[in-house]
Amino acid sequence: MTQGIVACRQDERLASDVRRRHASHVAKRMLLYTTVVVLGVIFALPLIWMVSTSLKVDSQVYVVPPVWFPDPIRPLNYVEVLTVAPFGLYFANTMRYALPSIVGVLLSCSLVAYGFSRIRWWGRDTLFFLCIATMMVPFQVRMIPLYIIFKNLQWLNSYKPLVVPAFFGEAYYIFLLRQFFLTIPRELCDAARVDGCSELGIFARIVLPLAKPALAVVGLYQFLGSWNDYLGPLIYLNDQALYPLALGLQVLGQAAYRETQRWPYLMAASTAIIAPVILIFYLAQRTFVEGITLTGIKG
Repeated sequence: MTQGIVACRQDERLASDVRRRHASHVAKRMLLYTTVVVLGVIFALPLIWMVSTSLKVDSQVYVVPPVWFPDPIRPLNYVEVLTVAPFGLYFANTMRYALPSIVGVLLSCSLVAYGFSRIRWWGRDTLFFLCIATMMVPFQVRMIPLYIIFKNLQWLNSYKPLVVPAFFGEAYYIFLLRQFFLTIPRELCDAARVDGCSELGIFARIVLPLAKPALAVVGLYQFLGSWNDYLGPLIYLNDQALYPLALGLQVLGQAAYRETQRWPYLMAASTAIIAPVILIFYLAQRTFVEGITLTGIKG
């Protein structure tokens, strides 16, 4: 009977430990989720404020304490802002150099990354190191030499300085694609060589179809870079008819000083500009995350 009492106490102690561990686990998960939600709200506050301001009348912008939910809601800000600046033209101009630059980056970087990852040749690793080292040189250092080069080529006030360099590779994208290509089994390429396939054939028929997630990541990054680029167009473009969205927003900011709806117009334009980027990321989220994971990038 004593042994039964001891066994019963041990079972009770074991059950108590299990309940204590479960409660501790639940408390930790609740703390984690609460922290994530709070940080998410903090990071989302600027976006929420931008959307809220875009629906206000001008007098509500300067109210203290701030008005988070506009009353009345004024969606006409989105319509009227198009009359202040030709955002349709700015959108078309942005796409005129964003899409070709995506094509150039995908072609050049994928070819170079294939050479660094699948073809053995003397000095390959050294040259790859030098290629990666160029990432440490910021654009501000190269800005004046590039401007002089493009001026001598008579490319200023055109989209060539924004498009042509994309066809000569980008070190960061080369690194991304190389890391992904290294995950593709080498036996596939070796089998194709045995069957008489050329290197370009292996690249086009085997490697590229398997690298769609990584190519999607590179294309999305390049699109975001072109979409948000402000300094490049500011340096190379002089004609306002060639301005992209980033410079168009500056034009709106200057014109809005003469408008009664200055900040609501600016926030409406900013919301309209950022909306396509959010939509594209939402639609391509699975491919984007898969490409980031497989390329070995850690957040």
